[in-house]
Amino acid sequence: MKTGSVDRGGYAITYEMAGDGPDVVFAHALGLDRQIWDDVAYHLPDHRTIRIDMRGHGRSGVPDGPYTMGGLIADTEAVCDALDVRDAVFVGLSVGGMIGQGLAVKRLDMLRGLVLSNTAAKFGQPGPWQERAALVRKQGMKAVADMTLEKWFGPKDRDGAAATWARERLLQCDPEGYAGCCEAIAGTDFYSPTSGLRLPTLGIAGDRDGSTPPDLVRETVELIPGAEFKLMRGSGHLPCLDAPSDYARLLYGFFRTIGHV
Repeated sequence: MKTGSVDRGGYAITYEMAGDGPDVVFAHALGLDRQIWDDVAYHLPDHRTIRIDMRGHGRSGVPDGPYTMGGLIADTEAVCDALDVRDAVFVGLSVGGMIGQGLAVKRLDMLRGLVLSNTAAKFGQPGPWQERAALVRKQGMKAVADMTLEKWFGPKDRDGAAATWARERLLQCDPEGYAGCCEAIAGTDFYSPTSGLRLPTLGIAGDRDGSTPPDLVRETVELIPGAEFKLMRGSGHLPCLDAPSDYARLLYGFFRTIGHV
């Protein structure tokens, strides 16, 4: 396992890399960090897994916001270039899925496949995201923690280990990093760019996800001709935490289908 960083001129983007084999690049959800992928990566020993901390999250630097989706995509691109990533599968969850869509449009030479998990081409209207950014800057992460967990997990799962872990990570997130990414989401509409993509794509949704319901994920995935869609029953917004072995099994099945083994 190797941990490193890429200098982005005033802040660093950190990553963790493990294994050897075809590349799989992971991008996490808003307010969390690269560790959401640890258990999934454990089940992929025959691949080089690259897990990135998004700007303003985890161990990456926290520049002042607002951020743009183009900037978040460029951060990921810089890490991939530094690690000579080519013909990778990109796995993006939530805002990480937006980054994946943008990277595929910008740098198709890097990717041979795309996994869009619990994500969308557009997350609603800008106003609520801008209001959320202002709220966390004023009151901190506690102001959004309960609301977020209610959307991420079903009622029976909110006291479980995965939800407890997610809450702890969410409360540790830097408010400026979180707010900056909210503003990036507010300014993003990828319906047209994503509909122009032509690469193997797998969509994954959780049937208990109140943040990106299955129909929203399916709608996004169906923008790409030939894309597959899988529903994980009993999972919410973070199936990589709810059921990491089942999630990895879906990934590996997709890898086999496109020859990424």
